[in-house]
Amino acid sequence: MYVGRYLGFVLLVWFPGALHAQSANVPCRAPRLNGGYLVPEQDTYPHETNLAYACDNGRKPAVEGWWATTTCLNGTWSHEPQCIDEKACMPPTIPNGIYTVNTNGWYEERDKIWITCNEGYKHKNRDATAECVNGTWTSVPICEKSIHACGEPPQIPHAIIIDQEYQEVFPGDTEVQYECEDGYTVEGADTKKSIYCIAGNWTEGPKCSSRPGTGDGGSAGGGHTTSTGSGTQPVGGGSSSSSGLNEMETEHQITTIRNCGNQPVVPNGDVVGNNLRFLRYQCANFYKRVGPEDVVCYSDGTWSEVPTCRAAFCSVNTDGYPQLIPGGVKYIKDGETVRLQCVELDHWWTQHYSVVRCTFGTLSLSRCCGWFDLKRNIC
Repeated sequence: MYVGRYLGFVLLVWFPGALHAQSANVPCRAPRLNGGYLVPEQDTYPHETNLAYACDNGRKPAVEGWWATTTCLNGTWSHEPQCIDEKACMPPTIPNGIYTVNTNGWYEERDKIWITCNEGYKHKNRDATAECVNGTWTSVPICEKSIHACGEPPQIPHAIIIDQEYQEVFPGDTEVQYECEDGYTVEGADTKKSIYCIAGNWTEGPKCSSRPGTGDGGSAGGGHTTSTGSGTQPVGGGSSSSSGLNEMETEHQITTIRNCGNQPVVPNGDVVGNNLRFLRYQCANFYKRVGPEDVVCYSDGTWSEVPTCRAAFCSVNTDGYPQLIPGGVKYIKDGETVRLQCVELDHWWTQHYSVVRCTFGTLSLSRCCGWFDLKRNIC
């Protein structure tokens, strides 16, 4: 008895490949497919079998296309065949955007998804939702580059960007740090300097100059810069015209906000971000910002474009609508939908509501609908 156990152990040690061969190439049982059919139909399928399937009228596979294939891999199908309602939708592809993916991998008709754009991107035409209608998505949102974002940082001779992965778009306020190569410095003995993405543009980058005694003693790129009370001016490499800066570039060179005096006042808006580089404005509730979010100071003492806050709401006086229960004036944000309770009349067994929408400042009210009509979105 012990000899048999010992011999079995020896065989396990000597022939692991044989055991692997026995555990591999496991066949698959036929999948259960409601509302569809398999080709060919068998009780079991060998390892690596490609099984085709299609769905009955009114249904479709839970993958792209009107027919699909799945593969048997060691006793498990690469995906479990499933037939769903033909009016359902598959997950859309939203470049530079994310949304909550349904756990079952598809969406029923009238399901809605809300898309969040990645940093540095914004919703085109303020469209952030998509709805599944008859098997397709309506008005799929597009995430486009924000006007406040920047492209790749400028390439600077004798310097390299550190601690930053490459990306095509950098969100506003991004800080990127350069480090000069050995033998070069930015100012004095420093070898590192940061630039910032502000209002869609990078602030002025550093110039890496060779240290005295390590090179020609000159500055890389045609001169170094020094900071004065009125902004940054080119020195040591000639006049401003010889450095390549024309009058317009000098006028719109970004400097600290201290040089521009009092902060611009935006009616119905407030400054929510305030540092040496820019002011950030945010509009009050029920108001929409028009124009840039960030305001910077130019070296000539002027501010960049200042945003405005326009009204972005509708108002409805429920006292003026006999079908609604009186409750005074209600305010609805632009793009939002609310339900206002209706006078019940003879419908005492259930409450009725009017769907009220505010679209670009225009108010619309639906008829009074019961719960089931609201649930089916036909009100």
